[in-house]
Amino acid sequence: MNNLRTVSDTKRAFYSIHTRPVNSVYRRVVEELMVEMHLLRVNEDFRYDPIFALGVTTSFDRFMDGYQPENDKDAIFSAICKAQEADPVQMQKDGQRLTELAQSKSAQEMLDWITQAANSGGDELQWQLRNIAQNPKFKYSRLFAIGLFTLLELSEGNITQDEESLAEFLPNICTVLNISESKLQKDLEIYRGNLDKIAQVRQAMDDILEAQKKRREADQAKKEGSDDTPTTEASTPDSEPTSEVSS
Repeated sequence: MNNLRTVSDTKRAFYSIHTRPVNSVYRRVVEELMVEMHLLRVNEDFRYDPIFALGVTTSFDRFMDGYQPENDKDAIFSAICKAQEADPVQMQKDGQRLTELAQSKSAQEMLDWITQAANSGGDELQWQLRNIAQNPKFKYSRLFAIGLFTLLELSEGNITQDEESLAEFLPNICTVLNISESKLQKDLEIYRGNLDKIAQVRQAMDDILEAQKKRREADQAKKEGSDDTPTTEASTPDSEPTSEVSS
């Protein structure tokens, strides 16, 4: 009997956990991340690792930036994870550990740390990287690629802003971890392009909201201007309820 969870199962679980409506502009982001994680987790070769966790948390934070109401974001992330029986607290904890590590190193030091991990292990995080490098069935994913990119982005100097430096580092990391450079480059190109697109969408939304605000303010100013010269008869009823309330 096949008990493998389906995408529909995961979506139903999500909406049963997070019962508040998801902002329509961001619903596609939420469901695409949820489906992507689901398809990985049901793959027999997939193994959870901290770089994947960092990719998940970074993707969520970047693509959900500006979500309203802001207080719902944590609940949505938690529901995405729980819907597929993943631990949101562990995911965030592992992502934060790698974030702090990357922020304490230069890009070269980050590469040296990854190289040491792949060759001889070290601390807990490095042993997990060693397992990735030595696993011929390692299930590479776009979220893993985003996690690697984030490590370089957060490291001192942020070499991701220098295309030449980035082009030198990525092949080295791919060689050390034994992953496909062409897949990594393609996934990162799509990721960075999507970040640009969603930034443009948010800017367009901000422009629309600002225009609506200005129209409301103009309408209100016009209305107040027309009410500046009330007649004596019109002002009398306004004063009567005041005396009744105060009595």
